[in-house]
Amino acid sequence: MNDAQVLEIITGALVIGTKLAGPMLMASLVIGVVISVIQTVTQIQEMSLTFVPKLIGVALIIVVGGSWMMRELTSWVTALWRTIPGLV
Repeated sequence: MNDAQVLEIITGALVIGTKLAGPMLMASLVIGVVISVIQTVTQIQEMSLTFVPKLIGVALIIVVGGSWMMRELTSWVTALWRTIPGLV
């Protein structure tokens, strides 16, 4: 196993992690900004007001895209396991 193979595995792990976490993080970011603007305009400073919508948004992303996320992760891990015999 050489340095290039290690870097390829690490790069693949970072890419798959970004692909899987990206939609949830973006939904949380957008919901947080919208709720913050609403709180600023209405001067309501309730902490749970930001938490619950983010939780619901992330849960919806997981329900809608969960099968895609599992397929992506499974295909990456399968490809990783197939390359293990050639790494030695």
